[in-house]
Amino acid sequence: MSDPNGTGGGTGAAAPPATRTLEVPVHGMTCGACALKIGGALRKAPGVTEAAVNFATERARVVYDPARTGPTELLGRVRALGYRPGTDVVRLAVRGMTCASCLARVEAALAAAPGVVHAEVNLATETALAEVVAGGATPAELAAAVGKVGYTAEAVDEERGAEREERVRQAEVRDLAWKTGVAALISAAVMDLAMGAHVAAALGCAPGRPATGLLAQLLLAALAQFWCGARFYRGAWFALRRGSSDMNTLVAGGTSVAWLYSAWVALGLLAAGDEGAAHAHHNAASALYFDSAAMIIAFVLLGRFLEARAKRRTSEAVRRLAALAPATARVVRGEGEAEVPLAEVRPGDVVVVRPGERIAVDGVVVEGASAVDESMLTGESVPVDKEPGANVFGGAVNGAGAFRFEARAVGRGTLLANIIRLVEEAQGARAPVQRLADRVAGVFVPFVLAAGALTFVVWVAARWEAPDAWAAAVRAAVAVLVVACPCALGLATPTAIQVGTGRGAELGILIKGGEALERLERVTLVAFDKTGTLTRGEFAVQAVVPVGSFPEDAVLRLAAAAESQSEHPLGRAVVRACGGRGLTVPPAGAFKALVGSGVECVFDGARILVGGRRVLERAGLAADAEAERVATLELEGATVLHVVRDGAVIGLIGLVDTVKAGARETVARLAGRGSAVALLTGDRRSAAEAVARGVGIADAEVRAGLLPAEKAGAIGEWQKAGRVVAMVGDGINDAPALAQADVGIALGSGSAVALEAAPVVLVGGEVAAVPRALALGAATMRVIRQNLAWAFGYNLVLIPIAAGALYPGFGISLPPMAAAAAMALSSVSVVANSLRLRRAG
Repeated sequence: MSDPNGTGGGTGAAAPPATRTLEVPVHGMTCGACALKIGGALRKAPGVTEAAVNFATERARVVYDPARTGPTELLGRVRALGYRPGTDVVRLAVRGMTCASCLARVEAALAAAPGVVHAEVNLATETALAEVVAGGATPAELAAAVGKVGYTAEAVDEERGAEREERVRQAEVRDLAWKTGVAALISAAVMDLAMGAHVAAALGCAPGRPATGLLAQLLLAALAQFWCGARFYRGAWFALRRGSSDMNTLVAGGTSVAWLYSAWVALGLLAAGDEGAAHAHHNAASALYFDSAAMIIAFVLLGRFLEARAKRRTSEAVRRLAALAPATARVVRGEGEAEVPLAEVRPGDVVVVRPGERIAVDGVVVEGASAVDESMLTGESVPVDKEPGANVFGGAVNGAGAFRFEARAVGRGTLLANIIRLVEEAQGARAPVQRLADRVAGVFVPFVLAAGALTFVVWVAARWEAPDAWAAAVRAAVAVLVVACPCALGLATPTAIQVGTGRGAELGILIKGGEALERLERVTLVAFDKTGTLTRGEFAVQAVVPVGSFPEDAVLRLAAAAESQSEHPLGRAVVRACGGRGLTVPPAGAFKALVGSGVECVFDGARILVGGRRVLERAGLAADAEAERVATLELEGATVLHVVRDGAVIGLIGLVDTVKAGARETVARLAGRGSAVALLTGDRRSAAEAVARGVGIADAEVRAGLLPAEKAGAIGEWQKAGRVVAMVGDGINDAPALAQADVGIALGSGSAVALEAAPVVLVGGEVAAVPRALALGAATMRVIRQNLAWAFGYNLVLIPIAAGALYPGFGISLPPMAAAAAMALSSVSVVANSLRLRRAG
């Protein structure tokens, strides 16, 4: 197999050196025409010199110019057509990352691995997601690639991954708490010793055994520097081996300068004995920065500790979802019931659910009835009635009834597992708005190191004649190195995306990544499909119009008798309406389904026909019989059935697709936020306009009689006019429009193709969640911008102050300890701001 990075050998003629070859399985093709369609779409991509799709082997081979296109765009074209490229997503837990520079290095290492189509690394969750072509690098090989650039990585077992990661995070928090506490105690002790020397110097008296005090400061500061701060040296060493630098470089470099300078001064004084040390206390106590070095280590560790705790809170939504699955299930075994671990439940098992219990896996009710709370999965608070034939989902809570269901999906196949997977993948993605931060992070640390060196040189040159020139220069340079905070830049976007997508999952809104969040905020027009989206896709009788002497109920009973054996949705609606009026459905004989026309039966010796206009022809009647009444019903959006008895029309029945509860309120809320609302449908215009009027959509924004490609074309026209379009749909015929839209929003009750094509999924299948999705996108992007503004503003303001920009005119400087405290709080403030999104929507 040839991998996307050109590391493997392809079949056939060798590609020119400037090109690469991508070979990937393609699933979902049903005939040779599918292969031709995919090949044509791939050949239209810029930079593609050859594209061949083999229907028999279900594989695609593309030769392309990597300077003009890449695997992500090519596979996106395949997905846009409704087919599934054969790729796997590998999730890795990555340890040792501290800033955005680390993130970029891990991404580069993964992207260079054989078969990797796309790689994204999330600093907030400490995870990496790699999309790998089938047959490409294994999880172990990906982890090894990360290990080669100095970080620790291991593949996450999705079955137990959340529990394992939580244990690792808890251990990290405990270690940071322990090291922070020790560093704080050491800092207090060193400061006490240093302050004692200052007090003695101020009083003009010599402290007892000054050499012992100096030695104690040196040794205690060394313990804080090299034991409590060991993690910074390890990180800096790995970065140095790679020929780069990161946050650890700044902390280790800044504190090392302070400690080494102080150690050099202290050792010189100690060499002179107590007399030299006492002289130092009177004249040069301020030249020692043991207390500053120790306090910097303590502050930075405190910041890491608070940051780690806050980052754990950003993952609460996923942990709460994972906790929904019960540990065991009660399964029918032979003549009795047995409680088994969840992992042992298999498709086909009959699972027993008692009142108040959580449902273990997905399935279909076979016995009993109850009301089930699915709010944690769908965001809808109203319990859903379940009876035989109804679907149930793992993680939902049973109400007062009891029932049994047949397991259909278990393990990774359940709705709950898929929700968790989608949320985790979304949290690993980055929004386009983060690109600026990524570019800045790439040069940030080298810039700060250069700024620190320049600060030192300028201070020495400016105060050359002063006795404290070197000490002042060291203090300013250390402050510059320590105050700089690339962590805030690296956390600004991923923490907000993590909390925002987690909150979305709690509301029943699955958002597949940061790009979708960013586009949700910019939506100016929301286009809805009609059938199954704004309407229930379930017909109801709107009107029964008698013709001649037959009463209304008699027309309905005769129609129901003819339709009683029909499986057509319109026929079932007629039978339901008859029962709803308390009428009995009389038995009929000689039933016959008339393909494309309607149904026929014999009742009480009379021949009954029920159907559209074609049954009129079959009965020997004019096609325009009762044309005025039919036109009136159709103007109201109804589908009209003719009821014919022995060659005469005795009545008309108008049926409409019922509008979903809350559809009108949803349109009003969208209009209230300034979004235009449109309706796209393949149905006839009269039916479309009737639904539009019912929900409050202007006729001017209704487009009817559209084929799937024409729906996508309508969205394209709006986009050319400068509108940012969100498309809401549920069916296979909506997939092209969902892919064309700036944001595709699929109802969770819809087809698998629609769910695949849309970056946003409403799990509950209710359009009322659309305004919430837009509001969540806007809130998340607002927080991201606040975080980035803070991260950039903090560094732009405090780095010059730490360098001494305000000292000549105002005498204001930033001591190294204050710089460390500011740096520690800067990244924590970004995470804390992101956590506000837990109340969004």
